Amino acid sequence: MDIFVHILPVVKSVVYAIIVLVVGLLLIKLLTKRLGKIIDERNLDPTLKPFVKSLSSATLKILLIIAIISILGIETTSFVALFGTAGLAIGLAFQGSLSNFAGGVLILITKPFKVGDYVEAGGHAGTVEAIQVLYTNLVTIDNKVIRIPNSNLSNASIVNYSEKATRRVDLKFGAAYEADFSKVIRILSEIAAKHPLILQDPEPFVRMSEHAESAVIYTVRVWVSTEDYWTVYFDFIEQTKQRFDAENISIPYPQVDVHIDKS
Repeated sequence: MDIFVHILPVVKSVVYAIIVLVVGLLLIKLLTKRLGKIIDERNLDPTLKPFVKSLSSATLKILLIIAIISILGIETTSFVALFGTAGLAIGLAFQGSLSNFAGGVLILITKPFKVGDYVEAGGHAGTVEAIQVLYTNLVTIDNKVIRIPNSNLSNASIVNYSEKATRRVDLKFGAAYEADFSKVIRILSEIAAKHPLILQDPEPFVRMSEHAESAVIYTVRVWVSTEDYWTVYFDFIEQTKQRFDAENISIPYPQVDVHIDKS
């Protein structure tokens, strides 16, 4: 009987803690959802939104854990003291997460990229979908999601293809040695001048650039708005093939001439 007297308060505390845990998690889910709607309605930098949402969720969960510890009868002051004593061990165990958090803060401060930018970093390339507390989400061109630790991004070289309003499209075309080089330059210059998405300031660049083994190489450099880069890139290649065919300019491929000595 005495055992039940001692066990009953403990059982009550555990049951109460479980109830608080379940209800608390549901409330946190509702609160973070509501907070997310409020953040979305405010004129806040899209880059900050996912970071604030995930940070708010993590903070509420930490507070819930502290409340449950108190319900279980563990003195919060003792818990804080114990946590402080074990601080070094915990710091070592979570140093990756802490460095990721610090990396996320650094990214938000320095702003090497923002949500919606197409970047290349850490061996991956994609459009930035969200910058969260520990990870940054990239969406690749084939719609895969890559989660990169913020610490890696904050220490890596980052190529941001979307930061500037304009980009240069660099192309190379090969034409036969027999082709009139002035004619080839004229055709490429006309394509650059007539395409509606190619900027004329800076002026398009078209020159012969190399005497290769099987062809004469011509370099084309044109400036476009960043969002028009790939449209112009593919259009120029297609239109060049059409014009070369119409003007009877051959595009050679690597070949070997074999001479047979009949003797």
